[in-house]
Amino acid sequence: MAVECPRKLYYAGKKDAYRDTKEEDTFLEALADGGFQVGELAKCLYPDGIEVYPKGNADALAETAERLKLESVTLFEPAIAHGPYLVRVDVLIKTGNSIKLVEVKAKSIKSDDHQIEGRGGLKSAFKPYIEDIAFQKYVVGLAYPECDITSYLLMPDKTQTAVIDKMNQLFKVKKVGSESEVVTDPAAHDLTLNQSLLHEFNVDHYVDLVHERGLNFPNGTGSMEEMAAVWAKAYAEDIAIPAPIGAQCASCEFKAGPNDDLRSGFNECWKEANSWSDHDFAAPTLLDLWNYRGKQKLMDMGVRRLSEVTQEDLKYAPSDYGLSNSERQWMQVQWSTDDITEELKSAGFFIDHEYMAKEMSRWCYPLNFIDFETSTSALPFHIGMNPYESVAFQFSHHTMDKDGSLKHTNQFLLSETGRFPNYEFARALQAALSENDGTVFMWSSHENTILSHIITQLSTRSDAPEDKTELIAFLETLTKEGDRAMVDLKIIAQKGYFHPSTNGSNSIKKVLPAVLESSAFLRERYSKPIYGADDGIPSSNFRNMTWWKEDAQGFVQDPYDALKDNEVTDQSAAAIDSYDLEIAGGGEASMAYGRLQFEALPAGTQKSIKDKLLRYCELDTLAMAMIVEAWKAESGKKPFADGVA
Repeated sequence: MAVECPRKLYYAGKKDAYRDTKEEDTFLEALADGGFQVGELAKCLYPDGIEVYPKGNADALAETAERLKLESVTLFEPAIAHGPYLVRVDVLIKTGNSIKLVEVKAKSIKSDDHQIEGRGGLKSAFKPYIEDIAFQKYVVGLAYPECDITSYLLMPDKTQTAVIDKMNQLFKVKKVGSESEVVTDPAAHDLTLNQSLLHEFNVDHYVDLVHERGLNFPNGTGSMEEMAAVWAKAYAEDIAIPAPIGAQCASCEFKAGPNDDLRSGFNECWKEANSWSDHDFAAPTLLDLWNYRGKQKLMDMGVRRLSEVTQEDLKYAPSDYGLSNSERQWMQVQWSTDDITEELKSAGFFIDHEYMAKEMSRWCYPLNFIDFETSTSALPFHIGMNPYESVAFQFSHHTMDKDGSLKHTNQFLLSETGRFPNYEFARALQAALSENDGTVFMWSSHENTILSHIITQLSTRSDAPEDKTELIAFLETLTKEGDRAMVDLKIIAQKGYFHPSTNGSNSIKKVLPAVLESSAFLRERYSKPIYGADDGIPSSNFRNMTWWKEDAQGFVQDPYDALKDNEVTDQSAAAIDSYDLEIAGGGEASMAYGRLQFEALPAGTQKSIKDKLLRYCELDTLAMAMIVEAWKAESGKKPFADGVA
C-alpha cells in the first residue's frame, strides 16, 4: 500500500473515519474469495502443516517462536517480528537452518513462461507480489540471521487443466458475520501437486532485484530497508506523510462523495497539496478526463483542473466519422467550462446525427439486444478447465421491432451444481437468435470474447456435444467477420453520443442514467408502470414496473438502484438468509453463481438468488434498448450546427 502511495498508510484501517471503496467493491470481493480458496488449496499440499490460529500479534508471535524451536516444521500464517516490522507468512517450511517462504497468490501465471521481468524492471502485474515477499524475506532474515532463507510464489497455472470435477466446490466460501470463511471438503486433502493446478517457483532472483534497484513510489525512490523504516515510524506514530499527489490519485480508494458521512482521504491530500478548499472540488479535476494517458505529465506542469487542459495538450484531431478520442476529450473540457454552443447547452448533451443515421441505416429489424453473465474462478467449477477459464451461465434477450414495439423475448440461466453450462448456453442462444435475422447488439466486447472462447471449447474439448459443428457455425456468424457479427453499442456511444454527467465514460451504467435524464421520449414512456404490464411491454421478471422515477433530490433514479427496491414478494423473510445479496452488478452476479455452485442452500434462498440474477440480466438488455430508443427519438431532429464546437 505504501508503494502505491505512502499517504494511504494514514487512512488505512480507519473504517469509522475514512471511506474505503475497496471494502465495498463486489468484484474485488469475488477475487478475494478466489484468494481464500487458493490459500486453502495450498495448505492441502503440505499435510504436515500447522496453522498458527491466533489473530492477535502477541499470541501469534509466541506460538510461532515456540514452534520454530523444532528442527523441522511447516507453519501456516506464522507471525514473525523484528523491531517495528511484522509479517504473517502464508507457508513457512523450516528444515534445520533453512527456511523456505511460500507466498500464495490467486493471480494466474504460465509455468512455461513466468514473464515477471521486462525491459524496465519488474512488470507492474507482478511487482507488488515480488515486493511483498521481498519484505517478508527481509524481516525473517532480521529475526533469524543464522538461517538460509529462500522465497517462492505459489500461483494457479494457466497451462494446466483440472483433472478432477467440481474442484472449486471442494472449497466452499461462507460468510460469518463480515468475515469470509472457507469450508474445505476432506477430499481436497487427497490432491497432489500435479492435480492442484498450482505452480511453485523460486523468486529469489526477483527479490534481489528489489534490493538492488529499490522501491519506486509516487514522488520518491528509496531502498526497501530505508523506506520500511520511514513508513513503519509514520504508521506507528499515526503521522500523515505529505501527500504525493499525481495521476495515481485517480484510483485512490479513500475517496468519499460530497454528502458522505465519512471523510475523503483524496480530498484531504488535494487540499494539502494545492491549498484548496471544499469549494474547489465542485469543478472536475484533470483526473476526470476520459481515456487520457498524459495526466502525470500535465500534473508535473501544474495542471490540476479539467478546465486548464488545452487542445494542444490533447493533440486535438477531429474525425471524419463520429467523435475521435481527442474530440470527445475536448468536449468534456468544454462542458466543464460551459464553453459550448447555446444549442448544445440547451439540449444538455451532444449527439452526432449524421454518424447515428449512417449506423442505424445498417441495422436490420427486429433488433436483438443480448447480454451475458459469466464467471471466472481461480479454481475451475468443471473438469478439463484452466484456472480463470470462463463459464457462461446466463443471457438475456430483448427484441425491438421497426415500429418501436419492445419485449423481453428470451432468457437462459443454468446454475445447477456441477452442470457445465457453456454448451447449453450456446444451444439456447442459437434457438433465441434463430427466430429472426435482425441485427444483434452487445455492449462492449465481452460477449464477443465469450463466444470465441466457447468456439474454442467446442473445437478442443473431448466432451464436446454431437451438434458441435452446427453450434460452431452459428457462433461464428456472431463473432468478428461473421455474417451477423454483433454490433457494439459501446463503440457507437463513444463515437456518437456525449452527456456531461458520464464524465466521458461509455459504461452502460453511466450512459443509461444520462439518457434517462435527457430524453423526453424515455421520460414519457417509462414514467408509467407499463413495463411488465398486461397491456404494456412484455417482461419475464418484472410486473408493472416504472423505470423513470425521481429521487428525493429531484434526480432521475438509476434503474440499477431500483433493483434493490424490487424485492421478491412471494417469500417470507425467514426463507431468505442474511447473505442473499442484492445483484446490481457483474461482480455480484458472479458471486451469486459461485454460491449456487458450492453451497447447499435452502430452497427459498436458491429461488431468491435466481430471481435476482434474472432481473439483473434482463435490466442489462432493457438498458441497451432504452438507450437505442433515446437515440432513435433524437435521430430525426436537426443536427447541431456547430458539431463539436
